[in-house]
Amino acid sequence: MTNPDKFLASAIRVIDAESAALQTLSVSLGPSFGAAITLLLGATGRVIVSGMGKSGHIARKMAATFASTGTPAHFVHPAEASHGDLGMMTSGDVVIVLSNSGETPELADLVAYTRRFNIPMIGVASRAESTLLTQSDVAILLPQLGEACGTGIVPTISTTMTLALGDAMAIALMEHREFTPENFRDFHPGGKLGAKLAKVRDLMHSGDSIPLIPATSPMSDTLLMISQKGFGVVGVTNPDGTLCGIITDGDLRRHMSGLLEMTAGEVMTTSPRTVAPNTLAAEAINVMEGKITCLFVVDSNGPASVQGILHIHDCLRAGVV
Repeated sequence: MTNPDKFLASAIRVIDAESAALQTLSVSLGPSFGAAITLLLGATGRVIVSGMGKSGHIARKMAATFASTGTPAHFVHPAEASHGDLGMMTSGDVVIVLSNSGETPELADLVAYTRRFNIPMIGVASRAESTLLTQSDVAILLPQLGEACGTGIVPTISTTMTLALGDAMAIALMEHREFTPENFRDFHPGGKLGAKLAKVRDLMHSGDSIPLIPATSPMSDTLLMISQKGFGVVGVTNPDGTLCGIITDGDLRRHMSGLLEMTAGEVMTTSPRTVAPNTLAAEAINVMEGKITCLFVVDSNGPASVQGILHIHDCLRAGVV
């Protein structure tokens, strides 16, 4: 018979142990962390991350995080390295090697290769006297805290600390490079994160798709433009092409009497809400405030020349909302 309370107690014990380990890691980091970041910043090639077993899984995640935050990186499996993949490492690279014991036999060829060809190596392990750390150019020593399983055989606390260390390294590099959300989207255009970072210029309609008409145009032409373009609105322009107003369904209803005898300039609403091309699409939705379905996109660096039009449906299709 199962015991839910016992299961919950086990979960809390593991999480508390790993949380305490992260606090210990935080206070134990010293000059070697700064030296590692300096070494990584000086790389003219790529960052190579390697590890065996559970350390290999963490190494893969570290490489992926580095790559998506502006530090070119990839994972090299140590066993495959001994069968040709050592050629994936070259002068200008920096290698990060993960091993809790620091004595993982599959790492021997990879470590020897970095020493032979003077490729800088950062070692991460929990034993200061281990082969990995004594051979490394920069040695980061993890606290020896055992594992959350209580028997010391299931990598839990050690992998959690290594994962957090990798995240800390990636963020330190990212902050030094002043890596922005826009830069992140360049490397991560897909999924919900990419959608949240999409800019108006990525989603807007431009060129002949934009419904625009001069202020002097008769309303008969204006109604035809609204119908043809399919946005339900039309932008009204000055003689120099800048936006001076907008005509919506509400404007048409307010001017039903004698509508066809009027010009676009007489019917339009002046000073419409607009958005700049570099604005995040999520911010554009806030500008719409649930009442507006379209925004004209205008150049924010000069005259209000129209660059495009953004419909809320464009944002919905992109997954911004």
